[in-house]
Amino acid sequence: MRRFRESLTTRGAAFLASGLVLVLAGLALGQHDLSRIGTALCALPVLAGLLGRRHDLSLVVEREAHPSRITIDEPAVVQVRITNPATARAPMLLAEEHLDYSLGDRPRFVVPALPSGACTHVEYAVRAHSRGAHRLGPLGVRVQDPFGLTLRHTSISSHDELLVLPRVVGLANGRALGRGLGAEGSVPHRIALHGEDDQSIREYRDGDDLRRIHWPATARTGELMVRQEDRPAKRRATLLLDTRARSHGGKGPSGSLEWAVTLAASAVTHLLETGFAVHLLTVDPGQESGVREDSELDPALETLARTVANDESGINGMLHAASGATAQGGLVVAIVGALDDDSARALSSLRQPGGPGLAFVIDPEGFGRGMRAPSGDLDPRATTAALAAAGWSVTTVVPDLDVADAWGTVAGSRTLVGAR
Repeated sequence: MRRFRESLTTRGAAFLASGLVLVLAGLALGQHDLSRIGTALCALPVLAGLLGRRHDLSLVVEREAHPSRITIDEPAVVQVRITNPATARAPMLLAEEHLDYSLGDRPRFVVPALPSGACTHVEYAVRAHSRGAHRLGPLGVRVQDPFGLTLRHTSISSHDELLVLPRVVGLANGRALGRGLGAEGSVPHRIALHGEDDQSIREYRDGDDLRRIHWPATARTGELMVRQEDRPAKRRATLLLDTRARSHGGKGPSGSLEWAVTLAASAVTHLLETGFAVHLLTVDPGQESGVREDSELDPALETLARTVANDESGINGMLHAASGATAQGGLVVAIVGALDDDSARALSSLRQPGGPGLAFVIDPEGFGRGMRAPSGDLDPRATTAALAAAGWSVTTVVPDLDVADAWGTVAGSRTLVGAR
């Protein structure tokens, strides 16, 4: 009975109320014809509701976004395929696609009547104003009887997602990026200065060029040996992103977390383009270690697109995981909030002697627009001073600091910049 009341339109409710009044009036006045008219008016909404519910509405909805991954403010076209798998004919439907609010208004369209096994295609455009994995669907449909007395609502639960990558800004090279050649994988092999016998050699493998066979070593070992191909050293860069809720202030595009994610995405892109082997470390409770590591651009950008503020756990695990990645030297980039003394010392130790360390310490109080800093008793200025004293090039991040300017300042100097 409740579902029937909810399905009545204004016209249907008026018919039902008028019918009840006429039935009661006819009974009170002894006018049977008036009661019959009232009964007919009451029966119409009931019959219309039954007609509307005879359809199963078991539709299959499939979506495909082009492109499937976009950047902020980039448009995308979503193609929707609606199929009727039932044996009965599906009625004409009014459909509304449910979207995350950041994708814009919900598109509405009419789905024509579909015979059994038939399908139809519709498409709509979206434009995202914030990064993240945005939900497409479910599809809400409404079916109305020919008299407009009842309106049936249902939702087709299938849904997909549209991944919106963080914004990437261009970054400049700096003096700090030219130092710190770290080993990536095995130690690079170099041609010796005192004769061919000092060259690095290894066992012969199927497919090796026979011209590279090292005959003296072959004669000495009794097995085919070849000269190891010289490989240039590759610079290593480790980037740490602090996503603790207490490290950030503000919300939405103007919050410090978005600033940090933009810098991380820009730094990963820039360092990969300049020949670094990049390792991005973020806290991920879904991983067994609690830390996620990405070394390629696409997975790194996807990780950053899905990054959200988390609880207080994870920062120590990320610093511990980074100690293994930085043990052989290389560039270390840290985007962090205020740290306690132990965590600050652990972060400071990641920079190997002679290697560059770039730190961006976030001041959440500035992004919070005067609100009490969520970092509690921790002071970002103390973290800035501690890292600077340990030889890091560091700046304090405030709302009016541009990402490219912050990177250019820190990457071009090893002095304490912007300490507050």
